[in-house]
Amino acid sequence: MPYAFTELGVAMLSSVLRSPLAIQMNIGIMRAFVELRHMAATLPAPNADVAQLRRDFEELKLDIEEILADQNEINEDTRMQLELINQSLAALQSSAPSPKPRRRIGFIQEEEEGEGGKQ
Repeated sequence: MPYAFTELGVAMLSSVLRSPLAIQMNIGIMRAFVELRHMAATLPAPNADVAQLRRDFEELKLDIEEILADQNEINEDTRMQLELINQSLAALQSSAPSPKPRRRIGFIQEEEEGEGGKQ
C-alpha cells in the first residue's frame, strides 16, 4: 500500500487491472508523473535561489550600514551645533547686566504706602 500514490504504484496497478478504461487511466496518470518529473527537473536549483538571497541580503546590509553611517555623521554635526548654541547662551547669560530694582506694579496696600511715601 505505501506505493499506491507513486509512479511505481500506478505501474503495479496496470499489471492487475486489464480493462480498456483502466489502461487509459493508467496511461494518463503515467503521463502526469512524467510531466511532474520534467517540471521538477527544469526548476531552478534551490542553491541558486539561496545564493541570490545571500547576495541581496549582503547588498541590503551594506545599504543599511551606509545609511547608519550618514545618520551618525548628521548626529555628530547636530551635537556640535547644539554645543555651540549652549556655549553662546551661557556667554549671553553671564554677560547680561544685573537687573535694576523696580517699583512694584499693581495695587499698593496701606502698609506699603506708609513705608515709601505718605505717613
